[in-house]
Amino acid sequence: MTAEQRRNLHAFRDYVRKILDPTYILSYMTPWFRDDVVQHIQAKKNNKGPMEAASLFLQVLLELQEEGWFRGFLDALQQAGYSGLYEAIESWDFQKLEKLEEYRLLLKRLQPEFKTTINPEDILPEISGCLINQECEEIIQISSNKGLMAGAEKMVECLLRSDKENWPKTLKLALEKEESKFSELWMVEKGAENVQMKDLEDDEMKTLDVHIVYKEEPESQNLSQNSCSSEVPPTYSPLKPRNYQLELALPAQKGKNTIICAPTGCGKTFVSLLICEHHLKKFPQGRKGKVVVFAVQVPLYEQQKSVFSEYFERFGYKVSGISGETADNISVEQIVENNDIIILTPQILVNSLKDGTIPSLSIFTLMIFDECHNTNKHHPYNMIMFHYLDQKLGGSSDSLPQVLGLTASVGVGDAKNTAEATEYICKLCASLDTAVVTTVRDNLEELEEVVYKPQKFFRKVESRTTDRFKRIISQLMAETEALAKSIFEELGTVTLENLSRIQNRNFGTQKYEQWIIAVQKACMVFQMPDKEEESRICKALFLYTSHLRKYNDALIINEDARMKDALNYLKNFFKNVRAAGFDAIEQDLTQRFEEKLLELEGISMDPSNENAKLKDLCFILQEEYHLNPETRTILFVKTRALVDALKNWIEENPKLSFLKPGILTGRGRTNQTMGMTLPAQKCALDAFRTNRDSKILIATSVADEGIDIAQCNLVILYEYVGNVIKMIQTRGRGRARGSKCFLLTSNADVIEKEKLNICQEKMMNESISRLQGWNEAVFKEKIRQIQIQEKLIRDSQGKVKPVVDKKNKKLLCGKCKTFACYTADIRVVEECHFTVVRDAFRECFVTKLHPRPKKFGSFDKKAKIFCARKDCLHDWGIHVKYKTFEIPVIKIESFVVEDVATGAQTLYAKWKDFNFEKIPFDAAEMSTYAQDLNLQGVDGLE
Repeated sequence: MTAEQRRNLHAFRDYVRKILDPTYILSYMTPWFRDDVVQHIQAKKNNKGPMEAASLFLQVLLELQEEGWFRGFLDALQQAGYSGLYEAIESWDFQKLEKLEEYRLLLKRLQPEFKTTINPEDILPEISGCLINQECEEIIQISSNKGLMAGAEKMVECLLRSDKENWPKTLKLALEKEESKFSELWMVEKGAENVQMKDLEDDEMKTLDVHIVYKEEPESQNLSQNSCSSEVPPTYSPLKPRNYQLELALPAQKGKNTIICAPTGCGKTFVSLLICEHHLKKFPQGRKGKVVVFAVQVPLYEQQKSVFSEYFERFGYKVSGISGETADNISVEQIVENNDIIILTPQILVNSLKDGTIPSLSIFTLMIFDECHNTNKHHPYNMIMFHYLDQKLGGSSDSLPQVLGLTASVGVGDAKNTAEATEYICKLCASLDTAVVTTVRDNLEELEEVVYKPQKFFRKVESRTTDRFKRIISQLMAETEALAKSIFEELGTVTLENLSRIQNRNFGTQKYEQWIIAVQKACMVFQMPDKEEESRICKALFLYTSHLRKYNDALIINEDARMKDALNYLKNFFKNVRAAGFDAIEQDLTQRFEEKLLELEGISMDPSNENAKLKDLCFILQEEYHLNPETRTILFVKTRALVDALKNWIEENPKLSFLKPGILTGRGRTNQTMGMTLPAQKCALDAFRTNRDSKILIATSVADEGIDIAQCNLVILYEYVGNVIKMIQTRGRGRARGSKCFLLTSNADVIEKEKLNICQEKMMNESISRLQGWNEAVFKEKIRQIQIQEKLIRDSQGKVKPVVDKKNKKLLCGKCKTFACYTADIRVVEECHFTVVRDAFRECFVTKLHPRPKKFGSFDKKAKIFCARKDCLHDWGIHVKYKTFEIPVIKIESFVVEDVATGAQTLYAKWKDFNFEKIPFDAAEMSTYAQDLNLQGVDGLE
């Protein structure tokens, strides 16, 4: 080893201390370290931690005089898995490790929320490549012995020492894969709330408005091999349609654009099969029809694909499909060209129309929109119909496909009367270019024999007159809030209150949960000159808000279930807190809780504090099962925590334990609660169908994920209400003769909301009936006028050309505000892609091989590009091969645009919104840049 190498190692020792756990490499250093030195280092780690052990290790290492120890040290790093540290020391370039520092600070800040939110066992397989093997084993062992919170804390400790430059992004991808709420906080983009459109590379659009909708019960029981539906059997034999189904199909079979509005469970999917079959067979020899069927979500897409394949492949028709999960591996153009029936999630077609893969909708002869009531605003259904209507109203001579919409309820929007409801439905018809809304009118008796409308009962239950449990927990929450506020007192200008605009929040509400999230997000971008003080304040704030969230959850459980369940929820939380790091703030908060624990346990065991809602629920269930022991029940509740609480309550209640409850929850995940996988959901539904001993299924809002719920004769909505569409479709679950639907609540507003839904349903039916009485020519002219007006609005929005701003502006990373380039450096490629030609820009980003590389047009997508700051790694776009050039393609939503003169900053969701001077791509200009880039190589592509 040279003197220079010794000096360098000494100079860069802090990097080694922060990253290296020397006990992992001691076995490789035995030729140079005596046994007593090894034991000393191991003892130092046990007593003082890995950083102190690393200091001792370096001290001993730098004093060695034997030949070969430096090379041995490098080999030991490589053997143990410290590839980043090995590379940095070998080249004496620590820039990559330096860039990780801000991520470490961020993770330290988020540590309290991480350990209370993350199940380390779930994400470990995804991030194990960023850790040392021994670290992975220790995380598993600690999680098993001390609990998940302690395991999560160990995971944080290991990530803080990781020398892998991609660990922040790998963690982000793992969190997103597990649908963890923590992903909202990890690498949160500043100003993201103002961005309306997501990355255009993604194939699925997720709307910001989340509606809980119980969808059409699919006629193909794809979630169960033990199908009990008689409407479309698992294997198709000739099936005679019912008269009301023929009635529903008739207008569409005559070639008219049609919306079919019929109850859940009546067989609308089978009707669509009849229409599709008739449509394909009507073409003369030498001509062929081409049908596209849209399903709004992947599970429903899979379901429809299965139904249409089984039905039509027996006739020799070709059926295939593409969803957001398969689009990157399949050519949309080839699938459409080579098949008669194509099943799509709608965003696939939106993207294909936009990039020209599908030049026109004229390639199709029939489009089927399942759950067509979604055709509004910026939903993909509406984006598809914009193309259709532009072609229709633009005077194109090309033929347009027939349109068929299916729904259980067209809805009425915010209509207050029948006239407004009629107008709302007319707008939906205009969006789908249909002047026919088909309902069952001539064969109502037959329909009512198949789909029984359950009796609806409202049960208003009084809340507890006194709630000592809530009073004590609220007191603890107030104390915790006061502690959080106190850390801002010395700052003067910043308070806990002005971190969030959410006011008038009450403990034990969803609004309070929203406030916690808002405060945590504000804390993410909170800045102070003193970074250590900033880190201290933010870490403390995350600890306090994490505890407040658990208290808030407990109050929500207490409101709808037993005090015992709410208390057990908190006791389990604090048990995990004790098993983890348990710093001074956590010790204080735990002590405050434990001081009240004895009193809380006494209250929770007092029979006089029983929840009146549970008494009434028990009465309903006892009464219904007394009248009919074969009753089958679905109990809908708001949260997974309530699912578990009510399951425990039923099992522990001697009057109800005979029900043997099953549970069904969604596939997403909340905190450390893992959602049910699709196979688990199938098993739960199969068990409910086939196991007659299981008489009740407790479910959350799972039908918005395409879950097919079995037939039952008792539906209970436990503090559960939504809009008129959801009411109609949920009620459709009770299809047995004599079925009942109970709404049980302590909130009078919930009952009023449900009564309003009933009024709106009546209004909707009256409006449909009125429209069906209109002259068809009058109806067509009405929707044509609406279409013209809507197109004028769309065109005016598109044709207003703002003045081009020719002033040079900066593009800053949208997350860390690092300078990226000037607008003068940007060039436009093929009208809609943007690259940067400034030589220095290549130093501003790093790349990682694209998880879904593919070729589109002249572009060969190879890699993703990220901000080069290791504590940021914000997604900036992609790296492509364009003709002969290797170039970055950036997306504007990843950047903040700063005015050079004023310093004003602006966010843009799309390039078309940013009116700067756009300079076209010039191959001659690009040659120097691209060739230099090819010579130097691009990280992650070589």
